[in-house]
Amino acid sequence: MAWNDSPPPSPGDTPERANGGLRTVDRALVVLLAFTEQRPEWGVSELARHQGWDKAVVQRLLTTLTARGFLLCDEATRRYRLGPTLSRLARVAEHSGVLSTLARPVLARLLREIGESVVLNVAHGSSYRCEAAVDGTGPVRYTAIIGAVMPGHAGASGHALFAYRPENETRRMFGSSGLQRFNEHTITDLEALLTCYAQVRADGYCVSHGEYDEAVTAISAPVFQGGNVAASLTAIGPAHRVDRDVEAHLRRVLAGAADLTAALGG
Repeated sequence: MAWNDSPPPSPGDTPERANGGLRTVDRALVVLLAFTEQRPEWGVSELARHQGWDKAVVQRLLTTLTARGFLLCDEATRRYRLGPTLSRLARVAEHSGVLSTLARPVLARLLREIGESVVLNVAHGSSYRCEAAVDGTGPVRYTAIIGAVMPGHAGASGHALFAYRPENETRRMFGSSGLQRFNEHTITDLEALLTCYAQVRADGYCVSHGEYDEAVTAISAPVFQGGNVAASLTAIGPAHRVDRDVEAHLRRVLAGAADLTAALGG
């Protein structure tokens, strides 16, 4: 989307509007969304070129966001990174249950369509935590516990969450203490894990067969927010059932992840 490069209005002017909202506010939000795991830093000139805006406009936006703690400026390099205000707001959002609230109708729909348990997971250090879940139907099913923490390297849910992290971050998270083996299907070699992640990025999803629990097959897709992976959405159940309908289940999981991504503005 292209904008007029005229500077934001002064306090006495009639506010410019974009799509029914304030254009200056919209621009500030676009600036914040430009910071991703792949691009955690920006300089003024490169951000101006990236957005196609006037450099002076970008400088004023960055200065204002820095004054409110949304950004930090490195005095030596004059490059900007996300600041502590966003971390505080992220904690408020997490504790308010926004993500799980948005996910409930998607999880309920997938349960009706697939019949297996559906789980929404979020990163928890080098592990992942169950944020929301619905249990599958039938006497034999996978049961997820809200708040349970699982190893990040074992299974589709973790792979979909962490595959999009920079490689150096992956090596820091998983390369220092070795990868625990849960059975013969668990990935325990860091290079093999990186290869798995490359495949996840190429496919946009992950299917795992018994990497943590040998009897389970999981189908997972990433949920994006602002260019970063906010969660993974997973259908999971007994291998003898899930394996029969992987392709149909995968289509539904991908559609659910896309719906959640859209709800998060991703």
